[in-house]
Amino acid sequence: MIPNFLVTHSGGFHADELLSSVILTRLFPQARIVRSRAPEWITPGEDRIIYDVGGSYDPAAGIFDHHQRGAPLRDDGQPYSSFGLIWKHYGRDYLAASELPEAHVEAMHGSFDASFVLPVDLTDNGALSPSGPLAGLTLPALLETLKPVFDEADPEADDRAFHAALAIARSFVEARIAQSAAKLRAEAIVHRAIEAAGQGRVLELPRGMPFRPAIVKAGADQLLFVVHPRDKDWCVTGIRRAEEGFELRADLPAAWAGLTNGALEAVCGIEGASFCHNGRFIAAARTRDAALAMAELAVKEALSIGVQSNGGG
Repeated sequence: MIPNFLVTHSGGFHADELLSSVILTRLFPQARIVRSRAPEWITPGEDRIIYDVGGSYDPAAGIFDHHQRGAPLRDDGQPYSSFGLIWKHYGRDYLAASELPEAHVEAMHGSFDASFVLPVDLTDNGALSPSGPLAGLTLPALLETLKPVFDEADPEADDRAFHAALAIARSFVEARIAQSAAKLRAEAIVHRAIEAAGQGRVLELPRGMPFRPAIVKAGADQLLFVVHPRDKDWCVTGIRRAEEGFELRADLPAAWAGLTNGALEAVCGIEGASFCHNGRFIAAARTRDAALAMAELAVKEALSIGVQSNGGG
């Protein structure tokens, strides 16, 4: 079915139908968004997809609501919002339309659902209530701030605000998909570099890129530092022990902390050493040879004080 209309409810909007609209408008750019609760619009028909309104979930009929009794649940019992339902049925097509390699579509579909779609679904259904100082900065909360204020008198204000918010929601979805696709490309590059490194403690990459997921996936627990070029110099970077937090498998030497150029060269004895962050998680050098020498010196010190990499946690 190629719809002429994408139908969602009128009035105030939430993240789930905005994000659903991002997916559907990419796949059906010729279709017009209709925001209405009128029976003639929210009744299924061959010319439309209806979502977040209509009181039914019937993919064959093109209706994707989640507010009714007996609304669909994921296999683990967690609720869908309209975004989750649209992603379930149209997400793979969206990824293909985004020129993601076919081999990555299924993995990306699942990972995006778990990390991006599900939190929106849970929040919309009241199954997740973010708290604390960042609660108002979640994506659903921020998108809702784009609604008109309560005393806006213009009857067209809701629709204008919806379409303005849609453009913003689109930028977040597209950026997240692009970043995730880049991580998959990086994973292949990092995996080849891990093979080249063998049992060495230093991983050399051809450029800066996400590296920790591939290191963990490969079980390369022996690695302690990563070296790669950047614009005009080279970086020596630590590897975080866990996805959350800042603890590293090994810190750069304490004697280097906060030093630059000649002072750093004097302490480490490596010509071309140019910078070490006071937090000891990143350093820089003017040449590849200097960066590799710094990394090897950092490895030697880390091993001398009994660092255990064990970076799979």
